[in-house]
Amino acid sequence: MNIHSYEKIWLVVAILLIVGFISTVTYGATAVGIDMVDDEGGTVNASALDEDPRFSEPRVERVGDNEYEAYVIAQQYIFKPDPITVPANSTVTFFITSPDVIHGFEIVGTNANTMVIPGQVAEITVNFNEPGEYGVVCHEYCGSGHHTMEGSVVVQPEDEFESGGDE
Repeated sequence: MNIHSYEKIWLVVAILLIVGFISTVTYGATAVGIDMVDDEGGTVNASALDEDPRFSEPRVERVGDNEYEAYVIAQQYIFKPDPITVPANSTVTFFITSPDVIHGFEIVGTNANTMVIPGQVAEITVNFNEPGEYGVVCHEYCGSGHHTMEGSVVVQPEDEFESGGDE
């Protein structure tokens, strides 16, 4: 069987492209620190969040040196609490759930981005080093008011946060 030299070149190029695509996907899935959503946060009764000790009062609480936990509810068409206030130079673990429909929770300017499913608790951890305000948006269509569903994370200087209390 005789293969023309142009066919050999295209065959080699095609194989290199396939290997390149597979390498790119493998690198993106393993080397850059992106994790898939899992059920690590557990589940809750979506119709009785007011009875759950974690979500009956959405809040931010200190759990260690520069470590905080934020309990957030995403529901049509708001995030509770809003704003979410945390100190600079802190690590915040967000526990997010929904009582009604699927929502998204993305903190603009960070790599925090998760799907919020009723009855499941999404858990993501974010480091906030600099004071500032970050927008929070819902990126899953959740109804006619979806386009208005937004909130914010306010990162205050440490001394200002300590004097003002956490929300």
